[in-house]
Amino acid sequence: MNDPKKREKELAAWEADLKRREQDIKRREDAVARVGIPTDDKNWPPFFPIIHHDIANEIPIHAQRLQYLAFASWLGIVLCLVFNILAVVVCWIKGGGVKIFFLATIYALLGCPLSYVLWYRPLYRAMRTDSALKFGWFFLFYLLHIGFCIFSAIAPPIVFHGKSLTGILAAIDVFSDHVLVGIFYLIGFGLFCLESLLSLWVLQKIYMYFRGQK
Repeated sequence: MNDPKKREKELAAWEADLKRREQDIKRREDAVARVGIPTDDKNWPPFFPIIHHDIANEIPIHAQRLQYLAFASWLGIVLCLVFNILAVVVCWIKGGGVKIFFLATIYALLGCPLSYVLWYRPLYRAMRTDSALKFGWFFLFYLLHIGFCIFSAIAPPIVFHGKSLTGILAAIDVFSDHVLVGIFYLIGFGLFCLESLLSLWVLQKIYMYFRGQK
């Protein structure tokens, strides 16, 4: 027959061991958090998760609207760069040359991930932790992002007559040869203009939020 006291001692020892393990796991998680190694699971986009993104559960309620606006801004630059490739492909087919296609592809392959890493993710983490350093990092690279959007909307004839970007000067240039290409470039110009305006608005809102927090 089992001794009840012995069973109680075994149960107490098991509970103590479980608590010790939980504390050890907690210490490891805290240590990881202190050195800044992300432990978040990838969950976005839902059909092929490549990043962790959960505004509703991780961003303070009063800051969620701003974060959604910034997210829209990031999706906007992704849309601009993808459409830019499409428009340049049309130009290439109509005799614009393959070099502008390669440049447009490079813009998208670099611009989409770098915009996420350099300014959207720092803002996301700044909103979570209220880190002044991360806010500063965001402001620095977001200004560069806005500068790129304005430059793209103009598309000055610096590299291959500016045709690797769907700006207004490139649109005017291609319209004389191919109306269809010009229409695509005008749409791209409109997208870059909208992205520039949205980004300036987001910058103003987040700066006001940052100043209000300090």
